[in-house]
Amino acid sequence: MVKATLHAFTEQAAAPASQGDLPSKRRESARWRQRLITLSLVSSDVFLALLIWYAASMLQGAFGRSELSAISIASATANLGVWVGLRALLGLYPGYGLNYVEELRRQTYAVAATLVITSIFALALQVGDLLSRLLLVFGFLGLLILAPPLRYLVKRGTAQLGLWGKPVMILGAGETGERLVRTLKREWSLGFRPIAVFDNRLAPADGAIEGVPYGGTVADALGLAREQAVDTAIFAIPHARRSRPAKFVELSSPSFRNVIVIPNLAGVATSAVVARDFAGTLGIEMRPNLLNTKIRRIKRALDLCGAVVGGFLISPLLLLIIALIKLDSPGPAFYRQLRPGFAGQYFWMWKFRTMHVDGERLLTELFQCDPDLQAEWQENRKLSNDPRVTRIGRFLRVTSLDELPQLWNVLRGEMSLVGPRPILVEEISQYGEVYQLYKRMRPGITGLWQVSGRNDTCYEERVEMVAYYVRSWSIWLDLVILARTPGILVLRRGAY
Repeated sequence: MVKATLHAFTEQAAAPASQGDLPSKRRESARWRQRLITLSLVSSDVFLALLIWYAASMLQGAFGRSELSAISIASATANLGVWVGLRALLGLYPGYGLNYVEELRRQTYAVAATLVITSIFALALQVGDLLSRLLLVFGFLGLLILAPPLRYLVKRGTAQLGLWGKPVMILGAGETGERLVRTLKREWSLGFRPIAVFDNRLAPADGAIEGVPYGGTVADALGLAREQAVDTAIFAIPHARRSRPAKFVELSSPSFRNVIVIPNLAGVATSAVVARDFAGTLGIEMRPNLLNTKIRRIKRALDLCGAVVGGFLISPLLLLIIALIKLDSPGPAFYRQLRPGFAGQYFWMWKFRTMHVDGERLLTELFQCDPDLQAEWQENRKLSNDPRVTRIGRFLRVTSLDELPQLWNVLRGEMSLVGPRPILVEEISQYGEVYQLYKRMRPGITGLWQVSGRNDTCYEERVEMVAYYVRSWSIWLDLVILARTPGILVLRRGAY
């Protein structure tokens, strides 16, 4: 069967590309779509940069320098060109296939490189004294902070218009292929829109996966690729014999400009992966960041800075919440609970009290009257309508303000700003082998679970998120999670 499939695949690859096989209108439409997306991204970046430089000049005027020098204007113009050029070289236009972490990394590198280039030229041309330091600092900080959210908004807008993304074909309809299709449908920002799945042996039971139709065998992919002007194929057959994917990739390369192969590396750390070429033999080097003491020290420094600065800024809010809790129901304002933490050591996790002091008695009585609620509790360790929760407590939970006292745990080194969701002692058995991963990091005030649906996710998904976060951890991932947390809290997704 494999030989027959390879023979059909070879015939498809060798078939002449006639006008009927390559619909010019469809290909031209695809080209214009990509040009429009790239133009939107570049235009938004240019507009943002000009707006930031203008705001910087106004701020400069407030400090006594009301006019921009010719050097400053020339520098701002040059910086704009270098910044946009570097973003293009780093593949950010349009940047399909880049997740949030890699996008943030490349955008940060573009800003840092532009600053370095500007400084070098300023020293070489001896114009450093003429450039406004305030202008440069404000400008680069503005680009560093505002460029990522603006890019997200532009992608979201073009997606709603049906422009963002490009069609891809999934070769392999097994477990890996199904998981890949679901991931690409959920993570729309990657820009890969699966239009069909192909498999030699396995067809989806209902002829589709998440609405993506089955297109036939792998050999049928080339014909559809010509008709639909698809230039990207993803081989999701990680358990196939080595010779088969290699042969398919070789035969498909003349038709698909981009060929992606999903390797059989499930459960391997993805935080730092580098491809190595050993004289024709492909190797993949993994560098788990958890073993890098320097990076972990940076994480701890960010935790301390965030806890100290954040605690100082929200101190009036903390006092207000304490007063509201005391007025709403009798009992202490704070609540502590023993939780397993880093290296399996237990610690007292602090929260604002959100329940009545006799909550455990209420819960026991409720379970006796309603077995369905007891089943919900055993499945998720939470109740969507918990009678123990006070009025102010419900608001604190929905907004996650009850977690703010955990800044004290962060200062003590028991928790982190970002980390795995703190679990209860009785949950350890449900985590199984993943608990060994959980113990490798400090639990976080926020984390991947909090920004990925919270209580709308099932318990198995929560455990998978812990495993993914620990294996893929990096400072960049923490920054992405921190940036997404305020929006999740405002929208209150999955909160109760």
